[in-house]
Amino acid sequence: MTVGTIMEDSHISLSKWVLAFHKICSSKKGISALQLQRELGLGSYKSAWFMAHRIRLALEKSPLAEKLSGIVEADETYVGGKPARDSGKRGRGTKKTPVVVAVERNGKAFSKPVDNISSAEIEKKVLSQVDHTSVLMTDEYTTYIPIGRTFGGHHRILHSSGEYSRGFIYTNTAESYFSLLKRGVIGIFHFISRKHMERYCAEFDFRWDHRQALGYNDSQRRDAAVSRIEGKRLMFAQLLRG
Repeated sequence: MTVGTIMEDSHISLSKWVLAFHKICSSKKGISALQLQRELGLGSYKSAWFMAHRIRLALEKSPLAEKLSGIVEADETYVGGKPARDSGKRGRGTKKTPVVVAVERNGKAFSKPVDNISSAEIEKKVLSQVDHTSVLMTDEYTTYIPIGRTFGGHHRILHSSGEYSRGFIYTNTAESYFSLLKRGVIGIFHFISRKHMERYCAEFDFRWDHRQALGYNDSQRRDAAVSRIEGKRLMFAQLLRG
């Protein structure tokens, strides 16, 4: 029954897997592996940690998923890792992992860690998942300018001048997404390494895409997650390598 799914070769009962899906999907900021171990009565922290990462893999969007469209906000933030001790810098220029999100107004999101915040990297890793007839909303960071030329429109909000909205031009939706992500990192997970960040992004994307405002309750969100278990496999050795 579990062959060809994320649960293949697992010694954990199917009922506990379903419960784990429910807890991860119903927790707004996520659930730590330690808490998952306690609530499911698992034998070790290692089992809970591995289980959670396998579930995150299941939550990843298919490469064939429908692209984001309409008015789409894009923004970047820095999470996980540790800032350079001697630089005193925050955000751009630190050793934290840069994460970029594209998020529809009143719709879905796609976030991913990037190697750098160049135009080419952001376009390749994140904005390639946005339909180019969309209207793009960003802050004034210059890396978005060449990308914006490839969309149906591009509007920039000037945060450096104290501007946070100008009519329908704002990036508040993307900022709300990152606020939720950061609360999860700081309050639940405490530290996320660069090599695992992509799966955590998938987890937060999934809950955002299946939030209550879009008509999903906890059970429906869990069922949507469980429907994604086939054709995905994550080995423990592979997880350690990243």
